[in-house]
Amino acid sequence: MYLIVIDEKKCTICGECINICPNEVYKLEAGHVIVANATDCSNCQSCVSMCEPQAITISEV
Repeated sequence: MYLIVIDEKKCTICGECINICPNEVYKLEAGHVIVANATDCSNCQSCVSMCEPQAITISEV
């Protein structure tokens, strides 16, 4: 399992992480990108590489 952290101060709510994630880990809720399905994360790092402001970090738990 992985710990996914979105730094809300850095996140621009562009939605690229939502679009690029093959496992639908992220979703938009109340004007914020949230981690909706952390258990589905395969640690492919697609979201991390697409996040220009580097707002996403993933670490193994």
